[in-house]
Formats: sequence, C-alpha cells, structure tokens
Amino acid sequence: MTLVRPYGTGVRQTKVIATLGPATESEEVLRGLFEAGVDAVRLNFSHGNKEDHIRFGKIVRKLQTEQGYHVAIIGDLQGPKIRIERFAKGKVTLKEGAKFDLVTNLDRDAGDGNRVGVTYPNLAKDVKVDDQLLLDDGRIGLKVVGVKGATISTKVIIGGELSSNKGLNRRGGGLSASSITRKDEEDIRTAAEIGVDYLAISFPRNASDMKHAHKLLAATKLRAGVIAKIERSEALENIDEILEYCDGVMIARGDLSLEIGDAALTAVQKRLINLGRERCKVVITATEMMQSMVTSTVPTRAEISDVANAVLDGTDAVMLSAETAIGKHPVLAVKTMGRICYGAEHNAPMPHEHDIRGKFDNDDSAIAMSAIYAGKGLGVAVIAALTESGSTALWMSRVLSPIPIYALTPHSATCCKITIYRGVYPGYLGGMKKTHPEVNEQVSQVLKRCRAVREGDKIIITKGDLVGKTGGTNALKIMRIPGAPKSKSKAKSSKKAKTKKAKSKVKSKAKSRAKK
Repeated sequence: MTLVRPYGTGVRQTKVIATLGPATESEEVLRGLFEAGVDAVRLNFSHGNKEDHIRFGKIVRKLQTEQGYHVAIIGDLQGPKIRIERFAKGKVTLKEGAKFDLVTNLDRDAGDGNRVGVTYPNLAKDVKVDDQLLLDDGRIGLKVVGVKGATISTKVIIGGELSSNKGLNRRGGGLSASSITRKDEEDIRTAAEIGVDYLAISFPRNASDMKHAHKLLAATKLRAGVIAKIERSEALENIDEILEYCDGVMIARGDLSLEIGDAALTAVQKRLINLGRERCKVVITATEMMQSMVTSTVPTRAEISDVANAVLDGTDAVMLSAETAIGKHPVLAVKTMGRICYGAEHNAPMPHEHDIRGKFDNDDSAIAMSAIYAGKGLGVAVIAALTESGSTALWMSRVLSPIPIYALTPHSATCCKITIYRGVYPGYLGGMKKTHPEVNEQVSQVLKRCRAVREGDKIIITKGDLVGKTGGTNALKIMRIPGAPKSKSKAKSSKKAKTKKAKSKVKSKAKSRAKK
C-alpha cells in the first residue's frame, strides 16, 4: 500500500497541529481529527501519565495505517515549569496592596491568604527587591519587597482570585532552573517507546540546554526531530545558537509574553518566523490561537486575524492546545483552523521571496531552489522531491510558493516529519524503482493517486543517483504526466503530415501507372 494522503487540488499549505487530551481520548474523536485534516498531534507531558500517552500513540499509528496517510506525533516535555503549591482551602483572594509571601520550604498543602509554597527551591536565590513575579498567566502580579532565607516577601500589585498549582514567571526572565528535569528524562524514554517524530524542549535558555536534550535523546536511539520552545527571554538573547541545535522552533506565546511583556510579543513572533525560515527551520506558532473555541462553536474575529496573520508571516504550522485537549468541539476546531489558514493563503499576497543572489551550502539546496524558480516560470502543477531525509523538500518550502511540493520517500519516519513542513505533502514509496524511467513512472502513478495531477500536466522531479543516500539530490527533471491528448498545434501538425504523406502516395502510384 502506498501511503499518500489524497490532497487533491487547492490544498492547504499551512499545517494544523492538535493537542490530545481528555476531549480526544476516544478513537472516534481521533478519527474525526484525521478526517478534519489534522497534520500532527501533540502529546503534552505536562498532563496525563505514561499509559495515557502510549495509548494515544498506538491509536494514532493505527489510524494512520487505516486512513492511509501519515500524521506526525510531537512529544512536548514539561520542562522546569515553576508553580505555586496548594492552598488548604483550594483558593484565596488577594487584594491589591496586601502583603503575600512565597515560601520555598513550606508544606505542600499549607497555603493560605498570607503565604503559599513554591515548587522551585532556588527561587529565593534568583529574585531580588523590586522584581515583578506573575502568577496564573499574569492574572496576579506581585512585587518583591524583601528576601530572607526561604521566604520571598511581596506586595500585591494586581489582585484577584488565586487557586492552587498556578504557574509563576519573573518579568524579564533570569530564573536559573535547568531546562531538563528528572521528569523530562523519564518522559524522553516514554517518547522513545511511543516513537514520536518530534520532541519539543521546554524553556531552553541556550545551546547547552539543546545539546543536553540531544544527548538524552541519542541515548534512547530515537531519531526524532528536536523542537526548541521559545518561552524565555534568555532564549531570545541566544536564539542564533539555539537554532544551530534544533530542527524547528515553537513560539510558545504564553510564558514568552509574561517574560518579555505583551506589547513586545507580536514583533518577536514575526522575527522568529523570519529567522526560522532564513535558517531552514520549521516554525510552529502556538498558544491560545482559538481559545474561545474551548467552549464556543466559532472563534472570535480577533482569533481569526491572529491565525491568518501567522499564516501570512510564513509560519509552517499553527497549533491548537486547550481547544482540542479539553475543549467541547475538538474536531470543529481543527476544521475551522484549517479553513482560516486556507483562506489566508488564497486571498492575500504572500510577501516572501527567496534571495537568489545568495550562495548555496550544497548541491541539494541548489537543486531545491532551482526547482522552485523553474516551476514558477514554467507553471508546473507539482514539484516531486525524491528524498531520504526530507531536507530537499524543507529547503523548497522556505520559499512561499503556490506550487505543491510532494516529498516522496521510502522511509515512513521521514513521511511523518514532513507533515509539518509548509506546502509539503508526504508520499510513501514502499519500494523505490532502480532506474530513472521506472522512477519517473512511479512518481506519476503516486501523484495521480494523490489527485495532485492530471494527464498532460507538467511537473518537476528532483532526485539523486538512486543509491538511497541522504544528501544525494543532484538532478532536476521536467516532464509531463503520460497519457495526455495532443495539443491543438501538435494535432494540426500531425494532420498536415498525414495529408502530405497521403498525397505523396497518390502521386507515386500515378507515376508508376504512367510508366507502364
């Protein structure tokens, strides 16, 4: 069986990622996500347990085979999420101007209206007087007025109701918590058991955090792509070195906006999307993209614009979090987000063009860019990239082009990784043919099954020497899908030739009879 999704014509280029959770625990709902067009699913290791995640992974792989196309699985580590501990009565109300203490060695359930414990034991060492601490996604604001031992004394500057286990952030960043926790190490082993396609690293600060994640991942022998979640201000300061050690970035706008301030978020988002595309990294835009659909059947107009603007800026994928994990309408949320992405792609100009004056790093990238520009000039229907690792197709996708890119590969794992590349669609070649003419015919048949081409369509194929070696793309072929009717000009030419030939035969017979 050739696993290729029947995308057909007018395909959506921006990919949709859905977070799994209680709202999607049934196989029926998961099947609905597939049918709604989800491209990847996210397992959030901040919630649920090992058994839950493994079960989700098995169902997704089962549906992948059943439906006949690939969907990526992204394992998202919790990281050093700093939280307050629990209140004895469940929640308290903090009034503006009141005193409130954070205590790093307080009993877990001993919180009250005057103080509460904190999960991070070094918090008292990391903060100083006048620092601002934000709780519950910024709904509660505290100003540090003193630090003594394990107690951080604060003044409430934004009051309100506060319940147990809420997150804690320091405005401006600077907390020293390591990016990889002991829980993360266990979750990496679980991710390997599931066979995730991508592993998302939470709260990385620099290249060292990313290297550590790679080392732990290598120990499991899982060959997954690594995504850096950008949610610390330090990550922005070290973004160049982080990009060297990841396959993609996730713009995790929740914690990021708390650290850098909401007024700076939009500009930072645009910068990260541009940087990701320039460095040939996948970019995922996430957090509260359609938050109202946790309960509502329609998104707000602001949410529609938020998703559409991320698409116009060039993001590879947009992600649903609570909307599909705990929301009332997970399947509808995927359909709605897909529709908004398609509308943005087809009703507004794409501003990005690749600078053809730059130098290429290798043959593969040169062939990839040549295919895009040749395809645009020739008006080809499809570009088919034969690939081992998917890198050729990724390079192609960095140019925002309306031409669909089909990445055809004999590796199922590569197919799954490709699913979140913008404008790229995976096709599984179970057994790649040995000669170029056979491969050309194989590509034609796969594209027909995708309903991506019709007889007579012009396509471009990029490939190597068919030796199954990564990084071997060195050829570009322009061809037509076989079986097309002749064009009018060719038909007229053929008719004239036949008429001329017939007349010649008549004259020849006449001369023969005259001689006799």
